Amino acid sequence: MERRDKINYYLDIAQTVCERSTCMRRHYGAIIVKADEIISTGYNGAPRGRKNCMDLGYCKREELKIPSGQRYELCRSVHAEANAIISASRRDTLGATMYLAGRDAKTGALLTDTTSCSMCRRHIINAGISTVINRLGDNGEYEVIDVQQWIDEDDSL
Repeated sequence: MERRDKINYYLDIAQTVCERSTCMRRHYGAIIVKADEIISTGYNGAPRGRKNCMDLGYCKREELKIPSGQRYELCRSVHAEANAIISASRRDTLGATMYLAGRDAKTGALLTDTTSCSMCRRHIINAGISTVINRLGDNGEYEVIDVQQWIDEDDSL
């Protein structure tokens, strides 16, 4: 048996975290790692104590046929990246790496276009996270993003 490389090891953990997601569209899991230690985890779901879309049996954005990536203010969920950042102290996120994995909630397929929305990118920048690694499908593929690139390309936010 071949030993799993470190990046896919952490992406596997983020993928497992996404199994806690309660979103009816996409399940995301995020972990923050610094100095080879997991600092925090997060998945997308309603704020603590509030009902999830899965509990309610509907998604407002689905009902309104809002395309993915738009009108997040209508979403009940806190995103995985934000939940991971909320659960960590800033001193631990400075220079850290975030690993992100996602699944389509309906098909269960791993997403090949995993990425952070513009709101989460702002949170990641302010948390001082230096690198984001996104799982792209189920073949061990991933992309490594230098967060400085998001800062330099300010118009993309």
